[in-house]
Formats: sequence, C-alpha cells, structure tokens
Amino acid sequence: MNPTHDEQKRLSRWRLILGAEAEQQLERQTSSEIEGITLTEEERIMDQALAAIYDDTSGHEAQSGNNRNGGKGAGKGPSSPTLTRWLGDVRTFFPEDVVSIIQNDAMERKGWKQLLFEPEVLAQVKPDITLVGTLMALKGKIPEKTKETARLLIQSVVDDLVKRLEQDMRRAVTGALNRRQHSPLPSLSGIDWKRTIQRNLKHYNQERRQIIPEKFYYFDRARRSHEWKVIIDIDQSGSMADSIIWASVTASIFASMPALDTRVVAFDTSVVDLTEQCNNDPVDMLFGIQLGGGTNIDKSVAYCEQFIEEPKKTLFILISDLYEGGSQARLIRRMRELKEAGVKTLCLLALSDEGKPFYDKQLAQKFTRDGTPSFACTPALLPALVEGALKGQDLSDLVKRLGIAID
Repeated sequence: MNPTHDEQKRLSRWRLILGAEAEQQLERQTSSEIEGITLTEEERIMDQALAAIYDDTSGHEAQSGNNRNGGKGAGKGPSSPTLTRWLGDVRTFFPEDVVSIIQNDAMERKGWKQLLFEPEVLAQVKPDITLVGTLMALKGKIPEKTKETARLLIQSVVDDLVKRLEQDMRRAVTGALNRRQHSPLPSLSGIDWKRTIQRNLKHYNQERRQIIPEKFYYFDRARRSHEWKVIIDIDQSGSMADSIIWASVTASIFASMPALDTRVVAFDTSVVDLTEQCNNDPVDMLFGIQLGGGTNIDKSVAYCEQFIEEPKKTLFILISDLYEGGSQARLIRRMRELKEAGVKTLCLLALSDEGKPFYDKQLAQKFTRDGTPSFACTPALLPALVEGALKGQDLSDLVKRLGIAID
C-alpha cells in the first residue's frame, strides 16, 4: 500500500540525510506493505545538491539514482556553469543557515575554492563571515576580473555586521563619556578651570582662604575629541579569521567616533599599522590583512606602546589565541607593565559568535593573574565591556558579572 503523507515525509527526510545507498535499508525497516520511497522533483534536486558534496563522487553533480558510495560523477572538475547552477539550487531549496553550511563544506570537502575566482560563480555565493575569511586567505590569488565582485561581497557582509554592532557600541561609548547623563554636574574632566577661577575670584573666602565657586564653567562638549585612546592589536593567524573580521568592524566604528583616537595594528612575525585603512574603509583594512604565518605578539605590543600618551585614558585590546612565537616572558612582563601604568587591558582569545576557541591556556591564565582578563567574547557582549573600561570599572569583575568565563 502507499505510505501516508506523514510516513512519506519522514522517509523522504531520512532518504535525503542518508543518501541513495540507504534507500533499500530504509524500505526494509518500514512495513513490507509500503511501497518504495518516492522523492518529489524538489527533493530530487535537493538530493543531487547534497550528493555533490557529501557523496564519494569525483565531480560536481550526482546523477539520478547513483549509489552514494559508488556512483559516477559528472567529471573530475566541475565547470563554472555547473557550479553556478548548483549554487542556485542550494539557495532555492535550503534555508539560509543551511546554505552557509553546505556552501562552506563544498569548498572544504571538494576543494572548490579556486572557483571563487570566477565572477559569475562568486556572484551566486551567499555572503557570510566564513566566506569572507576564505576570500581573505585567497586574496593574493584572486584575478583582477573577480576582485570587484569579491569586494562587493565582503562589503555586504561588513555592512551587515556594522548594523548588528554599531548602535549598541555608540550607545556604550556615549554613555561612558557623557557623564552628564549620570550626574547633576557635567563631567569633571570637562571643567574650564581658568575661566571658572577668574569668574569666581569675587567669591574668595578670607576665613577659609579658598575660592568657593558659585558657578562652574565647562568646555563645549562638542569641541572635545580624542578623550580616550583605543588600540586594537590583531593576530593575523589563519585560525583567527572570524575574529579579524569582527575586529575590523569594531575598529571602524571606533574610528568614526570623535571622542576616540583609534589605532589598529595587525601582526604575524611582522607588524602592520592599518589605522589609515580603517579610518577610510573597513573593507580596505580587511584587504590589508594577510592570514597565516608565524606569530610575534611581543613585537606587536612593543610597537603599540609608542601610541600610549595617557595610560589612564588608554584602552588596549589584544585579539589573539596567544600562541606566541616570540619571547613569552617578555610579553608577560610588557603586558603587566601596561596594566601597572594604568592602561585598561583586555585579551580577547576570540571575537566571534562561534564556540570556545583553541588557545594557549597557560599564557591566558598568566595574563589574567596579572590583571589582563583573557576570554573569548561574542560581539554582543563587547559594547558592555568597552563601556565598563571607559567608566574605569574593574574589568575582571565586570567580565564575571557578565557571565564570561575568564581563563
């Protein structure tokens, strides 16, 4: 007899998950009276799309009825039109979050990264943060004809990430620096002392030998800028791709705020200052990143020290998995000295929506012991951390209150 609608739906789902090879096994495990599994036209296209990635086939498009472990492919190298059609099928028949997974599996399992060099193929790809990381890693190989398409794709992802983060970050910085919102008096750091003293000389108290001001005068808030220095020091290791993208977006938001003087540095065994690119365009900054290579964190921190003019008005954010190739002892000492001088220091082992990263746990613990909290952070929690730092809060306590595990 024919299966019910629910039975057919359940069987079809398992068939799509397990592939053609499992079809006979599925039929044996169901009622002997139920006829074979029948895929709809839409399900057949979905099955072929999945087979192209997850079957042991050598080519792009699995042929109808092929056994998943023994079927023939459509050739040893997928043509650009074929891949474009496959991308279209995937985006049509699968949810967005699933599209990203399948798309990234295609590049990793089938080695299709080189096909991103074709503009017509790249135009069909769903933009996401993982794909941006792939393009960053391949940027030296991207031909001229594809660069503009790649840039537009990266721009779309960056724009989306900025939308997610910018409003909360601006609110956090403004709330921390504009103390008028939290006190009946404007910020103490904004007092015009010379004018206040001159205008209140008539209120000098002979008995107490003090000027008792009747009115305080403040600098125009709009004229004040660069109240805090923010230095973002970014590890260019290949494993840090997602963190680099989020760090670039964060740095571009900081750079657009007059109250912050933002410096952006990237490093492997050498150090690259990306401040100018960040000020102009975060996409330019990402193209200035070179994923991979060794790591010398100590060298980068030493470079960043030259920008610290007022330690107590400086926030230093190191974004790294802490696998140090330079002098670990010197790095620990350098970070400790920054903290002791009054610099607000943070070490983000990862800045992404992903799970807990791989990192040097011992070095992270030493940093934390010396007063530099070291932890993985999601972008959603970063504004609260920045606000706390600018308000002068103890960052270790703040991190714990936010429920973040410190290493």
